[in-house]
This record gives sequence, C-alpha cells and structure tokens, in this order.
Amino acid sequence: MPVGLRANACILAIGIWGFLSLPTYAADEAHADEIAAKGGCPGCDLNLADLRQLSVTHADFSGARLREADMKHAVLTAANFSEADLQRAELERARLPGADFTRALMRNADLEKSDIASGRFERADLRNVDFGEAILTDADFTRADLRRAYLRRADLTGARFPEAKLDEADLERTKAERADFAGARLPYADLDRIDARGANFRDADLTGARLSSADLSGADLRGANLERAHLRRTNLSGADLTGATGLTEERLALACGDTETRLPEGMTIQPCGS
Repeated sequence: MPVGLRANACILAIGIWGFLSLPTYAADEAHADEIAAKGGCPGCDLNLADLRQLSVTHADFSGARLREADMKHAVLTAANFSEADLQRAELERARLPGADFTRALMRNADLEKSDIASGRFERADLRNVDFGEAILTDADFTRADLRRAYLRRADLTGARFPEAKLDEADLERTKAERADFAGARLPYADLDRIDARGANFRDADLTGARLSSADLSGADLRGANLERAHLRRTNLSGADLTGATGLTEERLALACGDTETRLPEGMTIQPCGS
C-alpha cells in the first residue's frame, strides 16, 4: 500500500475507533444520582440521557438539551424546563406538577398519562405532543403551539389556552370544565364528547371542528367562528352564542339547548331531551 494511502487508512481507523468509544448517552458522564445531587443541570447536553425515575424537587433544567431523553416515571415537582429542548423526549407517567415549560421545544414529546397539574407551557412548541390521559388541570398554555397535539381523555379542568394554536388537535373525551380557550385557534380539531361545561370559547376559531355529543352547557361562545362545525347532539344548554359566526339553522338543528341558551338573532334551537 502506498505511504499516503496507509497514512489515510490509519487516520480513518483512529477516527472510527474514537467514534465507537464515545458514550452511548450524553448522561453517561453525569449519572442521574449526580444530577439529583446538584438539583438539575441547566444548559447541559443531555440528549439521549437515561433519566428514568429521576426524583428531584425544584430541579433546574432550563435551557438544557434533552432530545430523546428517557424520563419515564420521573418525579420532578416544580421543575424548571424553560427554553429547554425536549423534542421526542419520553416522559410517560412522569409526575411534573407545577413544572415550568415556558418557551420549551417539545415537538413529538411523549407525556402520556403524566401529571403536570398547574404546569406552565406559555409559548411552548408542543406540535404533535402526546398528552393522552394526562393530568393538566389549571395548566397554562397561553399562546402555545399545540397543532395536531393528542390530548384524548386528558384532564384539562381549569386549564388556560388563550390565543393558543390547536389546529387539528385531538381533544376527544377530554375533561375541560371551566377551561379557557378565548381567542384560540381550533380549526378542524376533534372535540367529540368533550366535557366543556362553563368553558370559555369567546372569539375562538372552531371552523370545521368536531363537537358531536360534546357538553358545552354554560359555555361562552360569544364571537366564536363555528363555520362548518359538527354539532350533532351537542348540548348548548345555557351557552351564550351571541355574535357567533358561521352558524346555520341546518347545523344548529342537530344540537340542543334550553331557555337559557343565547343565540344569534333570528335563530332557534330544540330543547335537549325532546
């Protein structure tokens, strides 16, 4: 073999050996117990980290890189994940009440059956996130991006979504009593069988949204856009639809209400149970 080729082969072999000797996970150099002792790891590179069952109160992971990290069953009460990168992270069944995910990147993250009651998600990127059966009571999603997010059977009681993007999101069978969707975008979202009693949808965009068998009794729908919305067996008892747009008598005839239901001028609704 010519000297030049032999030298290049040696360099290549050294490079390959160096690559193979790198740790599989970024967290191999900072084990979970060390992170727990330090109370977190702000700004750290923890991509692919194994942090399963990590338990820390008030942990600080602000600005950390946690792409595809395994945090299943972690207990991180009031943790700070603000501006962290959690894309494709696995947090199934994690306990994160009061955690702060403000401006976090969480696209395609898995938080199925997690507890994030009173969590903060203001302006977070939550596209395609799996929140299936998660506890999100009193959570704040102000201006968050939840396009195509999966929230089926999640508990959204008292949660806030003002001006959030929920285009094509799946909220079927969610509990959303007193939730605030004021000014939110919900075009073509699936809200079939949602329990949204007393919820606020004022000025929300519900174009083409599915609301079949939904309970919107006592809900505020003033100024909402309901063009092409599916209202089959939708309970609008006591709901206020004053100024709502896109409604037609044909679609409204599929829903029901009561004497307390307020409708745009000239429209009527059949009583529930008739």
